[in-house]
Amino acid sequence: MPPFTEEQVSAFHEDGYLIVPGLFDSEEADILRKAAHADSSFGENAYDLEDGEGGKAQLVLWNKAGEDLWGAIARSERIVNAMEQLFDDEVYHYHSKMSIKKPRTGGAWSWHQDYGYWYQNGCIWPDMGSAFIAVDPNTRENGCLQVLKGSHKMGRIEHGQYGDQTGADPERTTAAAKVMETVYVELDPGDTLFFHSNTLHRSDQNTSDDPRWSLICCYNTKHNNPYKESHHPFYEPLEKLPDGAIKEMGGKLFEAKTEFWDPSIDATTGAGEKASS
Repeated sequence: MPPFTEEQVSAFHEDGYLIVPGLFDSEEADILRKAAHADSSFGENAYDLEDGEGGKAQLVLWNKAGEDLWGAIARSERIVNAMEQLFDDEVYHYHSKMSIKKPRTGGAWSWHQDYGYWYQNGCIWPDMGSAFIAVDPNTRENGCLQVLKGSHKMGRIEHGQYGDQTGADPERTTAAAKVMETVYVELDPGDTLFFHSNTLHRSDQNTSDDPRWSLICCYNTKHNNPYKESHHPFYEPLEKLPDGAIKEMGGKLFEAKTEFWDPSIDATTGAGEKASS
């Protein structure tokens, strides 16, 4: 049986996103949270990203969905099958990232589309999307994601350097925000937001005393295999794992062979890899 009903798929295509409460149960969410906060490799490989407003977010990025806990999540049938249903094609792992907003200092991000940057990587179509999984509670106070409902229908917006940030054209996003609903995506641990690569999204600073960690698994469709090389991979068949693998993995953390990368070293990323938070 497919992960979603026809109504859910229609809602995704109409709104550009779909929120699935409790996609990971309380035991799995507890595994994710404890593993994330205990994983020293996150601290060693996190990059500080200034928001131009006095705040600072952190991001850890990797391309390979490996044999560790995080690979088990990215390759889990419930995520991959859902993406394949939403995009009506086989998908492969494009990359994953852990978005970290520390209490009181976690930075904000301006409106942007992921395809605003992935377009530069040789992906002809915006047939790409992300699964945004709450590791900690995501609230308005700690800078939860905001999405502009239906904005994926606008197509790709021009992205560039505007003030202190790289993002979507502020004149156009300001106009769009006047006619589209801004949805604050407040999530409990284990809740998951699926969103289209052209959906405009942003987030505020974390002004709370609570951390806001979120795992983002990004996917591209097989028919959208890039025509040129970039810092993200070409199509490669993804070996799905049964959903039970996450509990079997328990708290197993990153292995030494995990290859992280620095978003600042690649000119095509702009703040795009940085801003999906």
